[in-house]
Amino acid sequence: MKTYPLKSLTVEEAIALQFKLIDKVTREFSGYEILQNGDLGVHPLNNQPQTTRKVEKVIASLFDAEDAVFVRGAGTAAIREGLASFNFGSKKLLVHSAPIYSTTKTSIDHLNIETVACDFNDLEAVKTILENDDHIGGVLVQYTRQVLEDHYDMAEVIQTIKDVKDIPILTDDNYAVMKVQHIGVQLDADLSAFSTFKLLGPEGIGCVVGKAKYIETIRKYHYSGGSQTQGKEALDVLRSIVYAPVMLAIQATQIDEIVLRLNNNEVSGVKQAYVANAQSKVILVQLDDPIAPELLKVAVQHGAAPYPVGAESKYEIVPMFYRVSGTMLNDNAEYKDYWIRINPMRSGAITVLKILSEAIKEVK
Repeated sequence: MKTYPLKSLTVEEAIALQFKLIDKVTREFSGYEILQNGDLGVHPLNNQPQTTRKVEKVIASLFDAEDAVFVRGAGTAAIREGLASFNFGSKKLLVHSAPIYSTTKTSIDHLNIETVACDFNDLEAVKTILENDDHIGGVLVQYTRQVLEDHYDMAEVIQTIKDVKDIPILTDDNYAVMKVQHIGVQLDADLSAFSTFKLLGPEGIGCVVGKAKYIETIRKYHYSGGSQTQGKEALDVLRSIVYAPVMLAIQATQIDEIVLRLNNNEVSGVKQAYVANAQSKVILVQLDDPIAPELLKVAVQHGAAPYPVGAESKYEIVPMFYRVSGTMLNDNAEYKDYWIRINPMRSGAITVLKILSEAIKEVK
């Protein structure tokens, strides 16, 4: 098996991103304002809470974008409303030729958008399909890996598309934002969509960042008061994501350490371990014996979380021991018995290795 994980920010780079965010805050908020809890309702000036608008400007500036908007429905709604803002009509959406993330597929179906697939790992294939299909009106590119074999470079894919055809590109930056050096819009995509829940933020708030003409269209979808992100919620997002880059960078260091130590045979019963983006960056562990389902049950008793909440949300602090993805299972049924995936969340390598070792011993 060969995997192609995304390159994570170093801890030093993550610290710099945190400092950049705080600097952007000081340019938009006064010292008095940032110590308040925000306003409510459809203010006459922008038909939205003024605090929310200020936070959106901070987020846009952080990612070097023209504008940003919060939406209700987390990352799924951010993708859906981003796609809706492109106003496809009878045009098609170009997607990667791998299984589309289930909630994204639901959104595409809901919007009645016809898709055409192409292997984004093959840039020549991308060029060919764009040159030969005049009905393609936009592109969706998922930043993290849809299948383990994916190895495309986001910057190269976006540049290839833009060189051939001037059509809007939406990047799904869930599981990548604040983990990688640049998100989609910083690489010339038109919109980037992500969930703030995955960045320690409140439940249900998504964000779309990018070109003002599309953001303004999305903002019109939120005309009514009930669809607004209130000022307090926006500040909750801001105060939470401040801590995300460094936390996620530390998590990445522990993933690398765990894989190194497992492959140095520190835990008996482990055949091999890999770093992979499946969706979030995780450890894929291949076991010597077909004990994965039982091991996962036992690991819970040793303190491991058995399933995700928001995939790296504020609620997920202990390591998660979980089955491998549905994509992997569909590819090879044997993965069910021999493989597990681990996300250390906020824990260190020592805790993950302890739980894994104890669980294997108990099952055997």
